[in-house]
Amino acid sequence: MSVESEHTSVTESADELLKDVGRNIDATGKFGLEIKPDRTKEDIANNKPGNHLREKIANLPDSPGVYMYLDKTGKVIYVGKAKRLKRRVSSYFNRRHDSIRTNILVRNIVDLRYIVVTSEEDALHLENAMIKNYKPHYNVLLKDDKSYPWIVVTKELYPRIFMTREKGLDAKYYGPYSSAQMAKTMLQLIRDVFPLRSCMHNLEEKNIAKGKYRLCLDYHLKKCGGACRGFVNPEQYGENIIKIRQILNGETVLLEKHLKDEMTKLSDDWKFEEAQEIKEKYETLKKYNAKTVIASPEEDADMFAYEETGDSAYVNFMHLHHGAVVQSLNLEFRRKLAETPEEILSLAIAEISRRFNRTFSEVIVPFIPDVEFNNISFIVPKRGDKKKILDVGMKNVKQYMEEKEKMAEKLDPERGVEQLMEQMKKDFRLEVQPRHIECFDNSNIQGSNPVSSCVVFRNGKPSKKDYRHFIIKTVDGPDDFASMKEVLHRRYSRMMAEGEELPQLVVVDGGKGQLSAAVEAFEELGIRGKVALVGIAKRLEEIYFPGDSLPLYIDKKSRSLKVIQALRDEAHRFGITHHRLRRSKSQISSELNNIKGVGETTAKTLMLKLKSVKKIKEASLDQLTDAVGPSKAKIIFNYFHPEPAAN
Repeated sequence: MSVESEHTSVTESADELLKDVGRNIDATGKFGLEIKPDRTKEDIANNKPGNHLREKIANLPDSPGVYMYLDKTGKVIYVGKAKRLKRRVSSYFNRRHDSIRTNILVRNIVDLRYIVVTSEEDALHLENAMIKNYKPHYNVLLKDDKSYPWIVVTKELYPRIFMTREKGLDAKYYGPYSSAQMAKTMLQLIRDVFPLRSCMHNLEEKNIAKGKYRLCLDYHLKKCGGACRGFVNPEQYGENIIKIRQILNGETVLLEKHLKDEMTKLSDDWKFEEAQEIKEKYETLKKYNAKTVIASPEEDADMFAYEETGDSAYVNFMHLHHGAVVQSLNLEFRRKLAETPEEILSLAIAEISRRFNRTFSEVIVPFIPDVEFNNISFIVPKRGDKKKILDVGMKNVKQYMEEKEKMAEKLDPERGVEQLMEQMKKDFRLEVQPRHIECFDNSNIQGSNPVSSCVVFRNGKPSKKDYRHFIIKTVDGPDDFASMKEVLHRRYSRMMAEGEELPQLVVVDGGKGQLSAAVEAFEELGIRGKVALVGIAKRLEEIYFPGDSLPLYIDKKSRSLKVIQALRDEAHRFGITHHRLRRSKSQISSELNNIKGVGETTAKTLMLKLKSVKKIKEASLDQLTDAVGPSKAKIIFNYFHPEPAAN
C-alpha cells in the first residue's frame, strides 16, 4: 500500500504496514513527498491549521487509523492512533491545550499523513510499531532493556539448563523473568531438587563411549548423576527434564503433589532411604511454592499493573499458570505530551502482545485501557483471588519504580528534585514548581506564651538557616486564627519590604479556620493568587484549598505528601522547642522574681551557676554565697527555707 493513497482500507499486519510506510520514508525519518508549509504566524500562534492542512482534515474519514504529523523538513515528529481519525486530528487544532508540550507540537505541524485500518486495536499495534521504528520526537518513549533474563532447556541428549540473555539458541526458552535474581532463584530450586549436569561438554553417545570426560566435583557431591560417563541413561535424565519443564511452566503445585504421593508410596513399600530423598525434594519445593504461588492452583491469569511519577510511567506484566508466576516483565515509559495512564496501559498491552507473540482473552488491570481490544475482556477486581494478583503486581511495579528513581537520583540528583517538584506541582494544582515552601504552626498552652514557627524547605529539603520564630504580640488568649493572620502578615510584609523572593507555596497547619485567616492576611498584603496557599487538617492526608469546602486526599505513599508531612513535623518540632524554652524561662523568672530583693541579674546568675530552680531550692547557704554573695544568698536561702513559726 502507498501512503499517498490515503483513503485505502488496510487489513495487513502491523509489520507489513510498517514496511509499506517505510518505503516512503528515508533513513532520516523524512517523507519523500512534497511538504506544503502554508500555516501563517497567526495560524501557528492560535493553534489553527493552514489551508492545506484544513483541507486534509476536512477530508479525513471517521474510521480507525494512524496519523503522522510532519514538520517543515518532512520529518515525522508525532505518530498517533484514533478510533475516529477526523475527530481526533481536529482536536489538536480547535483550542489551546493545557500541556505546553502539546502546544509546541501543534506549532511545529506542517503536514500530515494517515493510514486507515480495520479496528482501533490494529491502529494501536501499528502506532506502537511506528513509534519503535521512527522514534518521533514528541511520542511517549519506551525505555527498553531488551536483554531480559530467560531460562533455557537445550535440545541435547542430556539437556543443559541455564540462564541467558541471548536469543537464537537451539533451546526452549522460559520467561522472561523480571530480574536476574528471580531467574537465579528458579535455577537454584531446580538444582536443589534434581541432579543435573552443569558442564558444557558435548555429550554425544560416541564421546561418552570413548570415555573422553572425567567426573567432576558435582558428581561426588551428588549434584549430577554422572551423565558424562554414562552412569545415568538419557531416559532417566529425561524424566527429570519433564518435571523441570513442569516447574518452568508454573506447575509447581502439581509437581509438589506428585512428589508427596511418590514419597508416601516408597514409605509404604519400606523403601525409607529413597523416600527420604524424595522428602527432601518435596520440602524444598513446598518452601518455594509458599513464596511464589500467589493464587489458587486452578488460576491462570494475565495481569498488568500501573504506577507513575512525574513524567515517568511504569507497567508490570505477569502471566500466571496454576497460580504461579511464569512470566514477569517491567516496562518504563517516558511521557513527552500529556499521555494518560489509559493510553500508556494500552501501549504496554500492545508491546507485550507483539514482543512475545501473546494473545490475551482475559486481563486483570487496575483500570480500563483506552482501546477496545478484540476478544479481550478486562477485569478491574475489587476482591478475591484476582484482587490479590493485582495487589502483587502493584507492589512489584512500585518497587521497580522506586528502584529506578533511586538509581536516577544517584546518577543525576537534580533530575530527582525536578521530578519531585513536578509531582508536587501537579498534586497541589500549582502553576509553577514549589522550589521554595514555607510552613507555619502555632504553639500555646491555654493561651500562655503563644509563639508561632516558620520552617522553610528549598527543593524539597529543610533550609534551617531560613527558619524563624515569632512571639505573638497583638492577640490575647488562645486564638489560633488571629495568631496565624498576625504571623503571616509580619512575615510577608517584611519580605516584600526587603525585596526578598516570596515562596511558591505556603502551608498552614490547620483546617478551614486557619486557612481562612491566612487568606485574609494574603488579601490585605495583595499577594493572594501570587503565592499558593493550602491548609493541612489534623489528619495529614487532608489538604484544603482556599474557597474549596472539600479536602484533597493525596496518596499516603506519594512523595508529595511525604514532603508536606516532613514540613509539618518540622514546624511542630521547631515551634514546640521554642515554646518550651519560653515557658521554662517564664516559670523561672516568675518564681525568682517573687523574692523581694532579687532582681533579673541575680536570677540569671543563679541559673547560670546552679542550672535549675530545683537545684537553687536545694542549695546550701554556702553554695548560694559562692554564687551571688552573702547578702543575696541569705535572702534566697531564707525564702526557700523559712523558719517554722513559734508556738
